[in-house]
Amino acid sequence: MCSCTSEITACRHDQLTAKLRAAGLGAIADLGFVGLDDSSPDADLAVITGYKAARNRPLTRGQKLSNTALAAVRAPVEHGFAHLKNWRVLGKVRTDPTWATALVRSLLVLTNREVSR
Repeated sequence: MCSCTSEITACRHDQLTAKLRAAGLGAIADLGFVGLDDSSPDADLAVITGYKAARNRPLTRGQKLSNTALAAVRAPVEHGFAHLKNWRVLGKVRTDPTWATALVRSLLVLTNREVSR
């Protein structure tokens, strides 16, 4: 896919929800992914997103509580990615994904150690 493709379009193209279900996994995503998992109502959701409000349809109290709970689960992960972005070497990684995974794990350990000081 070209770099101008949106994330949700890329996920649909790569059939992310089918791959998650096949692996027995799920994902928690932001509001940019609402509608990605349009599976049958009986199927378990592979991608969980929050609720979007519309001009003529404000969120209910339960929907707001759900969004708050999802945000609390996503926050540590988002903070981890933000810290990893400080390591500019990641922008230049053009290597075997296995090695890149080891590099990211190492950088995350170093970042957590630095943040906890």
